This record gives sequence, structure tokens and C-alpha cells, in this order.
Amino acid sequence: MSVDTLRLVVSSPDRPGIIAAVARFLHERGASIVELDQYTSEPSGGQFYLRTEFTIAPARRAGLAGEFATAIGEPFGMHWRFTDARQVKRIAILASRADHCLVDLLWRWRRGELAADITLVASNHPVLRDTVTGFGVPFHEVPVRPGARDAAEGTLTDLLAGQCDLIVLARYMQILSGGFLEKVGVPVINIHHSFLPAFPGAGPYERARQRGVKLIGATAHYVTAALDEGPIIEQDVIRTSHRDTTATLVRLGADVERTVLARAVAWHCADRLLQYDNRVLVF
Repeated sequence: MSVDTLRLVVSSPDRPGIIAAVARFLHERGASIVELDQYTSEPSGGQFYLRTEFTIAPARRAGLAGEFATAIGEPFGMHWRFTDARQVKRIAILASRADHCLVDLLWRWRRGELAADITLVASNHPVLRDTVTGFGVPFHEVPVRPGARDAAEGTLTDLLAGQCDLIVLARYMQILSGGFLEKVGVPVINIHHSFLPAFPGAGPYERARQRGVKLIGATAHYVTAALDEGPIIEQDVIRTSHRDTTATLVRLGADVERTVLARAVAWHCADRLLQYDNRVLVF
């Protein structure tokens, strides 16, 4: 029998009976729960979060959202959404000159390992054009000239309008304004080396080597108007040695950046991320 795979993501004030009510609602409509994860912020009086993935016969989907709102969502004061696992999210990637994160995402996408559709790549430099078009993805150069950030962001906003459900900064070396984030109206994920704020600015790996660091890593986070202070999605590290050159540290850092960003993007596309205050829950 043909079935559809749907996801339900919920947040609400915590109270007894939420999981039972959701499970009963799905059972009564012939759904089969494949995954169910939940988290409560406090033992009593906290906030409740739930993600469940389930299969259901196509004929039983009609009116599902409306029935859930009446039976569960409104009585429990929930914020909630259903998504269809077959409807993949559209991703726009912004990059500059570095290609390691960009190429990794394109490679995973082409191999079918990233459940998403990469709709376009935009860059403030032309150097990645051949790389991107080689994957069959549209490439757009949007230069950011000194003193003309607003104009560049306006061009980007027009380019991205209606084209994506997620923006990924694959080492895009430009600061995005709060106005831009508000206008694009979709989540933005960034990747950077974990040295911030210890080694901000230019040459972080050389200065890290001079300090004799023993771990380097990377951090993926949602972008907010506050620079590099958005909620963290994923982090990872790798050990280093006094024998490592600056070039080796850069290579190791790039390896970590690739995997951390790929995990964060994949989790977002699978509706596994819920924001709680300035933190991200990963289900």
C-alpha cells in the first residue's frame, strides 16, 4: 500500500498528556509513527518540544492540518507545522573565494546525499563560476564594492526572492545586515572556524599556531543581526600538533568546516532543528 511520510514539529507550554494526545490523534487516522523525539526545558512549567515522523495513507491526509489545529494545536497552545518529506527544501548558497564548503555541498547534492534542491549560488567574486556551472547550478556574481553594501544586498534580495527556503553561507566573507535578513525572510546558516572570538579577523590559523593550540574546529549557526551570536547548530574539533604548519592547520580546519556545515544543513532540511531561546535543539 502506498504511504506518504510526513513530519510534525511542535512547541508548546509543557503539560501532561501532550505525547499521548499526539500519538492518539495520529493512530486514529491510521498513521504509523516512525520516529518520535521530545524535550522539556524544565521538569515543571517549562517549554515542550516534539518532532515526530510518521507514514500515512494519501487518502487520510485530507484535512489533517485543520483537524490537528482543532483537536490538539489550539487546546494545547501549540506552535506546530506539518511537512512532507518528499517536498525537499530549496537552498541558495552564498560563497566568496574559498570553495571547500561549497563544493562539498554540491557534491553531496549531486550524489543524492543531501535531501534538498540547490537552486543557485551567488558570490561576490567570479572565481567559482566554472566550478558551480560544472555541477549544472546557476551562478550569479554580485560584487560588493566599498561603500556599496546596501546596493549589493538589494541585488541579492531580488535574486533570492521566491527561490529558496534556506540560505547557506559557505564561507561567504561579507557581513549581512539585519535589514537583509528581514527581507529574505528565510533561515540563514553560517559556518566559521571555532577560533572566534579568540582569533578574530585576518590570519586566524597563523595566530593560533603561534599560540600553540591543540584543537581546531568549526561552528555552524543560524545567522542573526548580532554578528556571530546566532544559536549554534553543530560544532566539531580535531587535534593538532606542534609539528603542524599553518598550511596544515588550514587544511584540517577546512575538513572540519565541511563536515560541520553539511550536518547542520542536512538536519535543517530534515526538520530536525528547533530553536529554544538562543539554543538549537537537534532531534
